Formats: sequence, C-alpha cells, structure tokens
Amino acid sequence: QGALVESGGGLVQAGGSLRLSCVASGFTFSNFVMRWYRQAPGKEREHVASISPSGTSVDYAIFVEGRFTISRDNVQRTLYLQMANLKPEDTAVYFCTNDKQRGQGTQVTVSS
Repeated sequence: QGALVESGGGLVQAGGSLRLSCVASGFTFSNFVMRWYRQAPGKEREHVASISPSGTSVDYAIFVEGRFTISRDNVQRTLYLQMANLKPEDTAVYFCTNDKQRGQGTQVTVSS
C-alpha cells in the first residue's frame, strides 16, 4: 500500500511564494504521472499541474498563468510545486496524487 505525504503549505501574503513537497512511498514513484490538485471550501476539486514519469513533460491549469512550477526528483521520490506571486484565490488544500491514491493535503492560505 503506497502513501503520499504533502508538506510546505502555510499562510502567506499576496505576492508571496511557497514550495510544496509530496513524498511518496510504497510504489514505484518513477513509473507514475504525478499531479497536484487543490480544493477550496465550497468548491470542486481542480487540477493544478501534472508531470510525466520522467519529468520531461508538464501541464498546467490555465489559472496558473506561469506562476507555478511542478517538478519531481525520482531518486528522492518527491514531487514539488513551486508557487510564486500567490493570490488570495489560490487559497485551498493542495494535494498530490498518482491517480490511484492521494495524500491528506496541505493547506495554503493567501492573505490580501
């Protein structure tokens, strides 16, 4: 049984930055597409970014607008999301997934 554990969330002012991490265990991390999703209170879950198993192909939601960067370290079995120029509307629980399971999420709160 695999596991995904996110960290790095917190409270930041608008325009600030955060780096989220997701550590994987119990499955062959380098074989899986990995994704970041987010869910704000009262809203549906939305895709943020995806990265191919090798890390050579990435995909972002339109609202990212060049502010976020997804990356991975297959040796360390870790997925990252570098977020810059954060906006209040980015406030949500962010979680990672390999499409079979997801982590518990990490809260990101952006104050105006």
